[in-house]
Amino acid sequence: MANTSSAKKATRKIARRTAVNKSRRTQMRGSVRLVEEAIASGDRAAALKAFAVAEPELMQAAQRNIIHKNSASRKVSRLSHRIAKLAQ
Repeated sequence: MANTSSAKKATRKIARRTAVNKSRRTQMRGSVRLVEEAIASGDRAAALKAFAVAEPELMQAAQRNIIHKNSASRKVSRLSHRIAKLAQ
């Protein structure tokens, strides 16, 4: 348990940041899931539309240190390759 007043404040700040980050992470995962569902169904138009929403979400999560920037780039790259395969 925190002893000093600054440590108690830090604990409160961490709790608030965790709640915000959890919400943003959930939103990001949901947008990625929509792209994956569209790819699985074979609907390229829907996948492109969902990807246009998911890519900024991933990059913003990376900027806010919710996920690593390389991880976000890797996810975007893999999704775009899977969508490109649908065109063939």
